[in-house]
Amino acid sequence: MRKLGLACLLAALCLGGGLGGASAQADDFSGLAGPQFEEMSASITALAAHGGPQGDAALQALEDRHLFSGADGALFIRDGAVCQNARTGEAASCPEDLKPVRLNNRIRTVLAGAHALRELSSAEPDVRLKAAQALYARHDMTMLPALEQAMSTEKVPGVREKLMQAHAATVLAKAPVEGTQAARLKAVGSLVEVGGLEARGLLANVAASAVEAPEVRHAAQRAVSRIDWHLRVWSVLQNAFYGLSYGSVLLLAATGLAITFGVMGVINMAHGEMMMIGAYVTWLVQQGIRMTVPALEPIAILIAIPVAFVVCGGIGIVIERSLIRFLYGRPLETLLATWGLSLVLQQVIRSVFGPTNIAVQTPAWLSGSLTVGGLDITLNRLAILVFAGLVLAGLMFVLRRTTLGLQMRAVTQNRRMAALMGIRTPKVDALAFGLGAGLAGLAGVAVSQIDNVSPNLGQSYIIDSFMVVVFGGVGNLWGTLAAAMALGMGGKVLEPAIGAVSAKIAILVLVIVYIQRHPRGMFPVRGRGIES
Repeated sequence: MRKLGLACLLAALCLGGGLGGASAQADDFSGLAGPQFEEMSASITALAAHGGPQGDAALQALEDRHLFSGADGALFIRDGAVCQNARTGEAASCPEDLKPVRLNNRIRTVLAGAHALRELSSAEPDVRLKAAQALYARHDMTMLPALEQAMSTEKVPGVREKLMQAHAATVLAKAPVEGTQAARLKAVGSLVEVGGLEARGLLANVAASAVEAPEVRHAAQRAVSRIDWHLRVWSVLQNAFYGLSYGSVLLLAATGLAITFGVMGVINMAHGEMMMIGAYVTWLVQQGIRMTVPALEPIAILIAIPVAFVVCGGIGIVIERSLIRFLYGRPLETLLATWGLSLVLQQVIRSVFGPTNIAVQTPAWLSGSLTVGGLDITLNRLAILVFAGLVLAGLMFVLRRTTLGLQMRAVTQNRRMAALMGIRTPKVDALAFGLGAGLAGLAGVAVSQIDNVSPNLGQSYIIDSFMVVVFGGVGNLWGTLAAAMALGMGGKVLEPAIGAVSAKIAILVLVIVYIQRHPRGMFPVRGRGIES
């Protein structure tokens, strides 16, 4: 019944919408070869309504630029040197005078509408919902009868709601007519519930129209104000989500920095380069798997996680044993030495991989997004948020439930007493530095999914990471978590209002003011060595 009703309706649209051209056609195909847009539009609508398999094939061929016409109005579907009659589907020889049937933006629009109308008769609710969404975006006045017919037969609530929204958008898109105020008021109410920029644009046009009825215009103005308020709320929430994902990256970077700074008192300016190396390791793992075991490419990012941790952790231990251990107790010298080391590492990467950005491919299962109201949650950022939480939980376990963690906490609180109790502080220093570098490598794996991978990658995060460590409290992971999320969300929420540079300055000023009153951060670590 659904297909029969739509077919009859579209046939009526075809007969009445051709502006006189359709009535002179020999059949539904003839208008495709005609010079007039109205004739082509009527033929496309008629073929979509009751053209059958051959009509569908002809429309698809037109969309693919495979539909040709002869001098006598004959239509052919040509694929290379092979032709078939578009009306009958029979094989035919290709005439020499064939010309491609024209396809421009106006014809593409009609084809899209015809395709959507054809899908309204589908037995699958998802297909009908997709068609209703397409018609909502088009607001074509000629589609009103078809929408009303589909609404009268639709049983699925979600599809029917979208059809009503498409009908409302179409009603408001056409010029007001005497006696239609009630219908337009109802359409305004429907679009308020939809929200979004598309609905706001339609309602803004109604609100600004001088020929619109006053009650409709005032209703549209109130609707625009309501939609604007909702858009602002969703925008703040969207920026807060971006801030959470950025804060997650800062958390991964700053946890390693908190360990090296808290346990060893080393200001490691090369910590950002460990992140950069982790990102490059991710790219190398991905390329290696692609060339050797392509079947594992979808999980290359998972394989890169332990590899980056081991590689960066090993490099960190080498750096500590060869450079840092000679500079303990001299923080200014460690700052200068690690800053020089960061320049060396950047140049090494630049010489090996080149100065340009490289692309780390995001796997298909991390692509796409989830929509919650007006909030667009991208899967890669959501995965980074979860990953940061898992890493923090694992680090908490290491620090609280393992011998290494106990020794690290003892050294953090009182290095001399820990040494007197038999703890080998040089070994703890090396492992702590390696652990911090490994965590930076994990941050590099995460940031490779949302940022450009280049030799300068680490410089974008090192200053913010130090701010997180100092703001949260040196050596305290809970403070690092709170500071990372506060700085990440605060910056992203402020950026749309005052700009990216001003937001950075504002956050920095707030941190400075807070540190002046609380020099040891939000969650200071307590211990005899620290108190003294």
